[in-house]
Amino acid sequence: MKNAYEVTNPDYTLSPYTGMTKKHYIECANYLLERAFKHVDSIDTPISFPVVPGKTYPQPNDPPWRWRSFEFEALERTLTLAGPLMHVDPDITINNIKLKDYYCLQLYNAFTPGHANSIPLPEELPDATYQFTCEFGGLFKTLLLLPDIIWPYYTQTQKDEMAITISKWAHHRTTQNNWRIFNIVTLSFLKKHGYAIDDELLKSHLLWVVSYHSGDGWYLEQTYNYYTISLFIVYGTIWNRTFGDEYYPDIATAIEKSAHELMKTYSNFFARDGYINMWARSICYRTWISGGFPVSFMLNDKTLLDAGWARRLCSGSILQFVTREEFYENDIPSLGFYGHKEFLLQNYSCPASPFIMFLPFLCLALPDNSPFWTATENEGIWEKLGKLSERIILEKPGLVLVNHGKTGTSEIIPGKVYYEDHNYSKLAFNTHFPWEDHNPRGGTSMEYSFRSLDPRDIRGDDINFYLTGLTIQNDSDKNTEFSTSQSMLYNGVHNDVLYRQAIMRKPPNNGVGYIIDLAEITVPGGVIRVDRSRLAFEHELTLGHFGLPHIDGRKAVIHQFEDQTKKVITASIQGRQLALIVYQGWDTVSSIVHSGRNAEANESTVLFTSKKRTSKNPAMELMITVMLHKMDDTEWTEEELSPIKAINTMEITPLYSPLGVIITLSDNKKYEIDFVNIDGNRTC
Repeated sequence: MKNAYEVTNPDYTLSPYTGMTKKHYIECANYLLERAFKHVDSIDTPISFPVVPGKTYPQPNDPPWRWRSFEFEALERTLTLAGPLMHVDPDITINNIKLKDYYCLQLYNAFTPGHANSIPLPEELPDATYQFTCEFGGLFKTLLLLPDIIWPYYTQTQKDEMAITISKWAHHRTTQNNWRIFNIVTLSFLKKHGYAIDDELLKSHLLWVVSYHSGDGWYLEQTYNYYTISLFIVYGTIWNRTFGDEYYPDIATAIEKSAHELMKTYSNFFARDGYINMWARSICYRTWISGGFPVSFMLNDKTLLDAGWARRLCSGSILQFVTREEFYENDIPSLGFYGHKEFLLQNYSCPASPFIMFLPFLCLALPDNSPFWTATENEGIWEKLGKLSERIILEKPGLVLVNHGKTGTSEIIPGKVYYEDHNYSKLAFNTHFPWEDHNPRGGTSMEYSFRSLDPRDIRGDDINFYLTGLTIQNDSDKNTEFSTSQSMLYNGVHNDVLYRQAIMRKPPNNGVGYIIDLAEITVPGGVIRVDRSRLAFEHELTLGHFGLPHIDGRKAVIHQFEDQTKKVITASIQGRQLALIVYQGWDTVSSIVHSGRNAEANESTVLFTSKKRTSKNPAMELMITVMLHKMDDTEWTEEELSPIKAINTMEITPLYSPLGVIITLSDNKKYEIDFVNIDGNRTC
């Protein structure tokens, strides 16, 4: 048998696309928890998973509290599956261990000072923020939503004993943004169950959280990412229904309003088959963003999502992972995306961290007559898209969502990225072409990659180019490598053209001389890029397409040709193809094989174009390329590889901006690219 989850006896009447019904969600949760509980010998054994070497915690020399955090995280995050299962069946057992008895015992031990498995109290540690706070939030979010599990089975004496530890962590220092939600949920749980709390502190946290709403349902984080959905919306909605509506109705209404805004475009983040996009940080949490589907039916207005489409996408996102053998490491979700990949991880994750990806199993809290369970699966907007591409503009977070009807893929195009981080800084993120890690030798996928040839950088001096006569040392060795954008700016959509800017170096390192102005036209299955280079000194530049994984070691098949107007290179693997078409502004097109940079395979192929400019004062240039993708094995047609009919460059545009262009497509549709006032329109 396949060593992964398989849908048995699928119901293709109610769920014609995935076969998944409530029965299958229960079976899937059981399957996943059974694998996890292979690491539990008895009811007295704290759940703990093998340490995974690499950047994640715990590290060998970590202090003892870090190891307690490692165990507590496993206990709490596996409850993401166990809690909904206990709600459905209070007497459920996994590997001959009754879940109710197990979690009741282990949580009591964790919250009872002096027990060998108790977590430390805040006053026993240096005053700082700790992972314990995060896990308290996850635990009490679950216990608020499912009041019938765990808590009712303690005696009042046991509850009072545990409340001391819970309260100390609930009132302890937190960090900014989403972490306040963890304190909010824990404080609210205590108050709901009759324990005294600092009400002013709770209100303060709530007002801070509401202040982070930026618009379109999105909340400010380190930069905009999935935490908006999985924490602000999922945790926030659960808090509303279980506590906020009664105690803080005005604040609950504000949180509810933001959730309503988000739901207008939430489904557009997913591919036709429900695939999620590998984007932003905490990638090993994967489907936690799918928790928004069941939570949408906990909102006051339960009609915001098409229920049949919601379940189809939710189920598809789960099946994207749990059906793959490589997804599992040590019988639990790997620290990666499809498999273990160090390059996409953060040091705050541990082997148990990925269990938060099972937030969508909160759907088991919905009643049997919920539309989420009773509606027949459908494909929502995809049924009408045909071969067209739909683009959604989220001005406030600076995100653009593209649903490609021709290929069934969805893309996230980021516009407000504050720092250099490949989890965020790609030109586009595609559901079926997961991003690759940066290649310091150039050819990085879906990024402009820059290397200075300025002799001052090569020598390692005078990086600021100030006319002071002083030498300011910089790292000449580092300057020999390619780097990617240090920030991405959003400049709006004008006349159906998306404008952004990639800042390749920030001030004070003369950032004004390191700008690439980006203009993008969405076309079926891809994008036309008309980008203006404002790189003021000697440099090399590459632009890469998506990466193609070498599945089962099979290399991509490459074809290349050129004519009087363009250079074309294509690459294909079974079921997926890419094409890169270069019209002007570049020297060469090529391909490169990467090792250890792709999320799906050890090796991958990237198509890229490159150029070298050695003049002391390079001219501005327009770089015109087309990036296309396919999700089938059909041959590229001449029509597909000739999307541009004419290019009319304007040295000065009618709006008095330098280097614009009128692009005429093969269907005679025209686009005018004008970078007028682009620096004044930037937002980040």
